[in-house]
Amino acid sequence: MKRPLPLTAFLFILPSLFFSVTKAQKTVPDTASVGIYVTSIYDIDFKQKEYAVDYWLWLKYKNKDLDFVNNLEIPMAKNVSRSFFTIDTSGGRVYLLMKMQCIMKDSWKIDNFPFDRQTLRLSFESAKYDAKAMVFVADTLGEDYDKRTHLLLGWNIDSFAIHISNKVYETAFGDETLLKPRAEYSAFQVKIGLKRDATGLFWKMFLGMYVAFLIAYVCFYIHADGIDSRFGLSVGSLFAVIGNKYIIDSSLPESTSFTLVDILHQVTLVFILLTITSTAYSLKLVKQHKIRQARKFDMVAAQVFLALYLIINFYFIWRAKTG
Repeated sequence: MKRPLPLTAFLFILPSLFFSVTKAQKTVPDTASVGIYVTSIYDIDFKQKEYAVDYWLWLKYKNKDLDFVNNLEIPMAKNVSRSFFTIDTSGGRVYLLMKMQCIMKDSWKIDNFPFDRQTLRLSFESAKYDAKAMVFVADTLGEDYDKRTHLLLGWNIDSFAIHISNKVYETAFGDETLLKPRAEYSAFQVKIGLKRDATGLFWKMFLGMYVAFLIAYVCFYIHADGIDSRFGLSVGSLFAVIGNKYIIDSSLPESTSFTLVDILHQVTLVFILLTITSTAYSLKLVKQHKIRQARKFDMVAAQVFLALYLIINFYFIWRAKTG
């Protein structure tokens, strides 16, 4: 049978329990419920790596010291403007509603352009309180975006995700009392998935390239005697494809990867080069008075080149559309 603790032991234990409970209560962070309703996404600029977004943002919290009117941070924002806000402090809590416009920085994935899928990111943090003092809670009641007039023509939203996480900064922000240079801030994060309806844009961008290839391809059906015409058309097509690529590249950000635009243009240039090489070989046969063989070679090369060119193009376009 265990002996009961003496009264003096309780006198030592009770104060420690009191301070432990008090400390635990002090470390419970304040909460702020936050929600968003996106009304418009526009000015999607690939070259400048930015886009503009309009949205309603609301926050509900009890601690009036949080002051999200002045202490709300939006990382990755180039410019933030607030056209309207209202505050309701009835019922023992603060209800803050704001209409905001932001120009956001973002990185674009252009490997499959123009059949690309992009993810736009919005994030909100408290500029004053870290995760130990304040955490966000997502308000997901109702829709998150306007399904009617929210996008530029040709884009569609295929996903809209909201989640809460802690943003970690590997710094103490000058606080020498911290043992480890690390700070965490609660973040309300929004990810908007966009998919482009690019059939019309694809033909608008690449029609000139395909016409240039067909001009070079027609050379196979010009008699070998017209050698000057065949070389002239092929070389002209070569420069037309190069010009088309430079025009498209001028509207895209720089990329170190090999994009669909690069692949299709390089394939076209290679086939035009092969056409020029075939023309040179046909000329050699004509010089050897093998006109019938030269004509037969032109017809076989024409069918083989066209079939290979179409198969290669269909494969890379299909991979981009399904990737």
